[in-house]
Amino acid sequence: MSGVVIVGAGGQARETAWIIGRAEPAMEVLGFVVTDLGHLGPHDSRERILGDYTWIREHRGQVDHIVIGIGSPRARLKVAAELEAEFGDSPTLWPAIVDPSAIFDRKSSRVGRGVLIHPGIIGTVNLVFEDFAMINNGCTLGHEAVIGRGTVVNPGANIAGTVTLGRGVLIGTGAQVLQLLHVGDGATVGAGAVVTRNVAPGITVVGVPARPHPVPSTPLQRACS
Repeated sequence: MSGVVIVGAGGQARETAWIIGRAEPAMEVLGFVVTDLGHLGPHDSRERILGDYTWIREHRGQVDHIVIGIGSPRARLKVAAELEAEFGDSPTLWPAIVDPSAIFDRKSSRVGRGVLIHPGIIGTVNLVFEDFAMINNGCTLGHEAVIGRGTVVNPGANIAGTVTLGRGVLIGTGAQVLQLLHVGDGATVGAGAVVTRNVAPGITVVGVPARPHPVPSTPLQRACS
């Protein structure tokens, strides 16, 4: 059985270990690795931590696969870049982990390296999951949806057909992105928001319909402040 190391030690890492235990082919979770042992939090699984990146270097012969168990798009992109630079970008090293309960047309879809697809996903056809994207529990994905590199779609979100989510996007829990729209790189869609127009890179939108947050002030409002 091949050995896998999960980067991260919090709740997302624990969920990732559980999904790996359900997925095929079978893999053995060796434990968790963190970027900095000095920054462990109260919710981290200290008893399962093997060490930092040094542990991977020293035990490279035991590590067949690396999976990122972190829920932040920015952190997923950072960790992926750091570890790819040192250990390479082989698809074997960075397997896609797809829960067996996930439903989508595998034949017409493309699943990149390091992708993590949680339980209860319902997708359709011609989906694209770019490297290191993560789709959380109970999301729906319409035809031709594109999920960008390192992007995270949180539980219960609905991504309609022909939507493109750029690189490092965060889609909040229960949010909805309507058909044919584009969410730019590094943007955040707040929990429960309904996106009815394209979202520019790097901004945060919230509400129904979704608007930039904080809402830019008008010239009159600035003059009165």
